[in-house]
Amino acid sequence: MSYVDKVLEKIEEKNRGEPEFIQAATEILESLRPMFGLNPEYEKAALLERILIPERAIIFRVPWVDDEGKIRVHKGFRVQFNSAVGPYKGGIRFHPSVNLSVMKFLAFEQIFKNGLTGLSIGGAKGGSNFNPKGKSDNEIMSFCQSFMSELYKYIGPDTDVPAGDIGVGGREIGYLFGQYKKLTGIHAGVLTGAGLDFGGSYVRTEATGYGLGYIMDNALKARGESFEGKDVVISGSGNVAIYAAEKVEQLGGKVISMSDSSGYIHDPDGISLADVKQLKEVERKRISEYAELKPNAEFYCGCSDIWNLPCDVALPCATQNELDTKSAETLISNGVKYVGEGANMPTTLEATNKFLDAGIILLPGKAANAGGVATSALEMSQRSMRIPWTFEEVDKKLQDIMSGIYKNIDTAAAEHGFKDNYIRGANIAGFLKVSRAMMAQGVV
Repeated sequence: MSYVDKVLEKIEEKNRGEPEFIQAATEILESLRPMFGLNPEYEKAALLERILIPERAIIFRVPWVDDEGKIRVHKGFRVQFNSAVGPYKGGIRFHPSVNLSVMKFLAFEQIFKNGLTGLSIGGAKGGSNFNPKGKSDNEIMSFCQSFMSELYKYIGPDTDVPAGDIGVGGREIGYLFGQYKKLTGIHAGVLTGAGLDFGGSYVRTEATGYGLGYIMDNALKARGESFEGKDVVISGSGNVAIYAAEKVEQLGGKVISMSDSSGYIHDPDGISLADVKQLKEVERKRISEYAELKPNAEFYCGCSDIWNLPCDVALPCATQNELDTKSAETLISNGVKYVGEGANMPTTLEATNKFLDAGIILLPGKAANAGGVATSALEMSQRSMRIPWTFEEVDKKLQDIMSGIYKNIDTAAAEHGFKDNYIRGANIAGFLKVSRAMMAQGVV
């Protein structure tokens, strides 16, 4: 039995009830198989066994009081997976779906994503099964303060620097930081995604979506193409989707569809991003209301059918496993040529294989959505130096980072005999960075 097979067997045995983590670990290890026949020292050093177990996983209760005076209790998590390359870095997510398996999957992916940026940051993830939707500002503040009252013990600017994620935006980061500062008496760059008034960075809001646009632009240009004249389908209508759409439009593409949990809109004339921003960011309404504003736009209930729309480029930016085998087959038959993952693991393993077998260029999330964490790391630099950069300066650095990621995964894929397979390219490039750091630091 090969080294990878032995480790995969142990993963399933020791992580029962954690399907998201098992899926992520399996996908990465399968793509790394060729590495281990060529490098027997990895098995001797038990590298996979070490990299697959978090350095630390913290689970804690989060009690808080709602506006009616009722005591509520939720679970809090912080999985600090690997710090070989640098301090732990990864978002905090507030969503009912949060559990240990989801946190481990996201933190594990974060290790390699952060390694691809070329910056000195390790991998972590945290959050709670708390749902901020429908809560008042006072309830959000109460929960955030309770959450940070435990988390502050384990984070710091040179230890672990969380950021926002689903359900955690500028408001939540502000409340979390305020409580950290009160408990420690330290004004440090311990949370990224901060407001511009207390150390935040320009482009942080736009970073993940912009980064997705930039790396896809690199893939297009490498093939003598561009976004000009291309129809683009984007799932989701949150931060990532909105700013991916904005960047696609700036680069000449036409976004014809977006979605939320209720369904999707199709506008053959091209989505009016100003209207989407007004509905989703200002009025916080459903995407269905867009169809009432545009005579040629249609709204369809249900999210998965968005992939039935013919397009040149598909950018899944909503949630994990949203793009399954049937959707992949439909996209392929309708002529899609490029897929870029804005969300974390939005494509199932089966759908991924369908795309690769059909010769579709698929940019995986750990590379394609790395712009957010890259800009978070740039924010860390600005806060440590007490010197802010302009929007243009940060945006240029983001463009360079995403270009570097594309070249890195393209080179890694080609050098190991998997030209244009960016799943393998991203996993190999990220693994090499982290494994070298781990090997250099001994058995720790």
